[in-house]
Amino acid sequence: MKTAICYLSCHHGNTRKVVEAMARAGGADLIDVRTRQAVRLEEYDRIGFASGIYGFEMHKAVASFARQYLPAGKPVFFVYTYGGAKGTGAKALAQIAAEKGCPVLGEFSCKGYDTFGPFKLVGGLAKGRPNEKDLEKARAFYRGLEAT
Repeated sequence: MKTAICYLSCHHGNTRKVVEAMARAGGADLIDVRTRQAVRLEEYDRIGFASGIYGFEMHKAVASFARQYLPAGKPVFFVYTYGGAKGTGAKALAQIAAEKGCPVLGEFSCKGYDTFGPFKLVGGLAKGRPNEKDLEKARAFYRGLEAT
């Protein structure tokens, strides 16, 4: 099944590590939403959206990208990393998917090293994450999508 994972990974590359592990596990094209490349998501069988949690939700650039490029009816899944709290997770993206009639296959999340704001003063949260155990769980999640 041809898969694209559209992602944004800032600060420490936590989300990038997770989506790269998924891509190696089952083959997926990774699309950084910051690049202004020609995006043809209709060519894919399923589409993932991935980001860190910023201000308790996935990055607004990922939601904007999904609103602009997600074709109606495509199966989607969500991936996110977080330092302290998951916040609302993929709620905004799930809303976009619902508006476009896209079935949600699932979501994966794990801790990621976070030094934003006051966390920097204490050396950050979730040091060493995502770790190999997290990445193996990410690969297992991705392989599990094949069954859906």
